[in-house]
Amino acid sequence: MEEKLIKEIPKKSDNLAQWYIEIIKRAELADYAPMKGMMVIRPSGYAIWENIQRLLDKKFKETGHTNAYFPLFIPESLLHKEAEHVKGFAPEVAWVAYGGSEKLQEKLAVRPTSESIICAMYSKWVHSWRDLPILINQWANVVRWEKVTRPFLRTTEFLWQEGHTVHANYEDAQKEALTILDIYKDFIEKELAIKVYTGEKSEREKFAGALHTYTVEALMPDGKALQAGTSHNLGQNFAKAFDIKFEDRNQSLKYAWQTSWGVSTRLIGASIMVHGDDEGLIIPPRVAPYQVVIVPIFKMKDRSTVIEEGEKLYNELKNSYRIIFDSREEYTPGWKFSDWEMRGVPLRIEIGPRDIKENSLILVRRDTRKKIKIKREAILDKTSLLLNEIQKELFLKSKKFTEENTRYPKDYEEMKELLKTKKGFVAVPWCNNEECELKVKEETKATIRFFPMEEEDVSGKKCVVCGKPAHRIAYFARSY
Repeated sequence: MEEKLIKEIPKKSDNLAQWYIEIIKRAELADYAPMKGMMVIRPSGYAIWENIQRLLDKKFKETGHTNAYFPLFIPESLLHKEAEHVKGFAPEVAWVAYGGSEKLQEKLAVRPTSESIICAMYSKWVHSWRDLPILINQWANVVRWEKVTRPFLRTTEFLWQEGHTVHANYEDAQKEALTILDIYKDFIEKELAIKVYTGEKSEREKFAGALHTYTVEALMPDGKALQAGTSHNLGQNFAKAFDIKFEDRNQSLKYAWQTSWGVSTRLIGASIMVHGDDEGLIIPPRVAPYQVVIVPIFKMKDRSTVIEEGEKLYNELKNSYRIIFDSREEYTPGWKFSDWEMRGVPLRIEIGPRDIKENSLILVRRDTRKKIKIKREAILDKTSLLLNEIQKELFLKSKKFTEENTRYPKDYEEMKELLKTKKGFVAVPWCNNEECELKVKEETKATIRFFPMEEEDVSGKKCVVCGKPAHRIAYFARSY
C-alpha cells in the first residue's frame, strides 16, 4: 500500500477554512510570521507570485506601461490632501512617529496604497499635454492594519502591483480603466483558470476617492465572492487635491484625469481555494512553480539504469517546462507521489525498469489522478498536450461552478433564502437606493459585488427590495 503524506487535514468540503490553512502550511507556500496578521511567503509560494508577475508584467508592457518605484512612507500631510481617500483608509493606516530615538516632526504613514505619494510626484512632472499620458506601474508591498487576517487572502502586509496613470481627458482615463479591467479578466481566466465576472462597484462599495470603481469578482467553493482585482477611474479628484495641471493644446490650464488599479497575492489564495482538493493543491500549469515532476521507481539493482534514464528525460524536457527530477533516496516513491500531489504539480512522470524495457513512460495528471501510458518518444508532445488540457479543464470546472451558483430570485424572500442556504451570486433588479443596499447587508450580510459591464434591459422591472422602478441589475453575494 502506498504511504500517505497527508494526515489529519480536514476535507475541503467539511471545513474549507481549516483545509485552506493546513494545505498552505503543508505545501510550504507560507507560514505565520511572529507579528500578528503577517506571513512569510516561502519559496514555493513566492515562485507562484513570480510567475504571476512575469505573465502580468508582460501584458502591462504590451499596452505601453512602464515600471517605477515610489517610497514606502507617506507624510501625513500628503495622505490628508484627498479627504474622501484618507477617510476610507484611516482605520487601516500604520504610522511611524519616531526615527531612531527622535520623534518625527511629521508622522509618516506606511503606504496602504500609493495615490498620495505618486500624485505628489505627478504634480511636479506634469506641465503640458505633451507630458501625457503617464502610464506607470509599480510592484511593491503595502500595509493595512487588518483586524481579521488569513494567509494570502487578507494580511497586514501583502505584495501587489499598483498602476497609476494620468490622462488629458475623461475619455482617455475611462478607456484606460476598462482596458486594465479586461487585462485582469483575461489573465485570471487564462493563466489562473478561474472564471470571473467583471462590473462596476456601487457608490457605497467603490474605492475611496474614485469616480468609478470596476471590479473582477471570483466565486470561492464556500459560495463567497472574492474581489480579485480592481480598476479605478479617479476622475479629477486627486488632480485637484494635489494640483496636477497641464497646459492643453489651446494653451488653457486644465486639471488632469487619473486612474489607479491593482491585483495582489490574494490571487494565490483564490487559486488555492478554487482548484485544490482533499489531497492538496492543484496549481494551474501556467503559474505552477514546477509543471512536471519525474519520479524514478527502482530497487537497488536497477538504480543506476533508472537514474540515468531519468536524468536523460529531465535534460530533454528542462528547456520546455519547469521541471524537477526527484532522485531523493531517503523517501519511497509512494511518499513522493503524495508529496508532489500535495504541492500541486500538474503532471507526474513515473519511470522504472519495466518502463525502460518497454520504451514507455507513465504520466499521471494531478487534477484527475488519471494514469496514462505513452511511448517514450512521444513525451514532448504528450506533455504539452496534457498541460494544456489540465489548464483548460480547470477553467471549465470553475466556470461550471460559478454559473451553477449564480441565481436569479423572483422576489426578496427568495433572495434572502438563496443567500442563506445556497450562497453564491444572486442577480436582481435594482433601484440604486443606498437604503435598500444597507437593508440587504443588514439582513443577509451580502453586499453588491458589481453591476455587470453589459447592462441588461430592466424596462418594467421593479427593485427586488422596495418595489420601485429598477435602474439596473445588481449582483449580490457574501464576500471575503
